[in-house]
Amino acid sequence: MRDVKAMGKTCVDVKELPDSYVFVADMPGLKCGDIKVQVENDNVLTIGGERKREEVTDQTKYLRMERPSGKFLRKFTLPSNAKMDGILATCNDGVLTVTVPKIPPPEPHKPKTIEVKVG
Repeated sequence: MRDVKAMGKTCVDVKELPDSYVFVADMPGLKCGDIKVQVENDNVLTIGGERKREEVTDQTKYLRMERPSGKFLRKFTLPSNAKMDGILATCNDGVLTVTVPKIPPPEPHKPKTIEVKVG
């Protein structure tokens, strides 16, 4: 049950820019090694990891435990114009930013003029 709560409390903002999709998630207290970013099934972005609770000793008595701990996992289906081989993930000051570039739209077909010869 605790894992489900941790998954639900991992908030992610998703925004679309002209040339990319950007996913921003708060990851307070996590090290880069605790976060895993993957692409599954060619179009599903997965952000996951584990928030670990500090060790409890015999001298520790918690009066209240509100910070979520345990495994977390969020999945996002990427649009068909997402460029999978250009994904970039950075973590700075507890904020994970995943940038998924877009495949540029194809150039519109220009009409081809054919010269008419006399003859």
